Amino acid sequence: MQPPTLQDVYRARQIISRYLAPTPLVRSAAMSEALGCELYLKLETAQPIGAFKVRGGLNLMAQLSEVERARGVITASTGNHGQSVAYAAQAFGARAIIGAPEGANPYKVAAMRRLGAEVVLTGRDFDAAREWAEAEAEQKGYRYIHPANEPSLIAGVATLSLEIVEALPQVDAILVPIGGGSGASGQCLVAKQISPRVKVIGVQAEKAPAVYLSWREGRKIPTPEAATWAEGLMTRVPFDLTFGIIHRHIDDIVLASEEELRQAVLFLLEHGHQLAEAAGAAPVAAARKLQGRLQGQTVVLVISGGNITLDQLRRALTDPQPW
Repeated sequence: MQPPTLQDVYRARQIISRYLAPTPLVRSAAMSEALGCELYLKLETAQPIGAFKVRGGLNLMAQLSEVERARGVITASTGNHGQSVAYAAQAFGARAIIGAPEGANPYKVAAMRRLGAEVVLTGRDFDAAREWAEAEAEQKGYRYIHPANEPSLIAGVATLSLEIVEALPQVDAILVPIGGGSGASGQCLVAKQISPRVKVIGVQAEKAPAVYLSWREGRKIPTPEAATWAEGLMTRVPFDLTFGIIHRHIDDIVLASEEELRQAVLFLLEHGHQLAEAAGAAPVAAARKLQGRLQGQTVVLVISGGNITLDQLRRALTDPQPW
């Protein structure tokens, strides 16, 4: 697999613009004051599914043949990627089957089903659901959509990076969550190519550090667990295509504890007046940890998803150690 080119990303934008408007990029005065930098929020929470992944699903589905769409597509997801595939399948009239972990976010499961997807709850975590989906595709002939090893997915997701650098050409640093790695890969391929001085900084959960450990060691290192409450960061295995891009191009990766992720959700709500799920707020956790390094810079935080449940929010607000 070859990474998508910048030209692929521009082509993806032509496709995606038929379905999606650019998302807001807003300066937060309160967060800028608190962190000592010019801080902007890229609000992917404004997407129809409440998350950035929809960009990739639409671009990939547009590339499939009529035969592939008629045969049906299958993938695995903790929720946002699955919503992306379901949304795109509905737009293009394809059948979609999503494998999700048994403890998946119920809001995301309901949203996938509402979009017409068949959702099968299977396995203890995302990677177990992914293995099930891969086996189903092999046995039944569905077009398997890998959550990360798909150049068209990455090209679609990377359109958000185009929006950032075109709206804010003076940006110094972009902070982005890393789960499967498509979002961080997109920033590396687009922002750094258009403006090589831009620093791309990824964020992982301390309890799901597979990409961080692999990046640090220069080789893929799976982990036995991914026990974070931030389901969007919950992967035990680095993926070939996205890890290859991240390994070559990312400037830094920060780990956030469960408490730092909880505090990030609250800080974003209090100072930025925005509600995000834990993975979506992860860049806030990183910005707080890197406050000294980011002083005086123009910084964008990619708020990648807002699909937090009421139970998660209630626990984040009231319990100092909810997880």
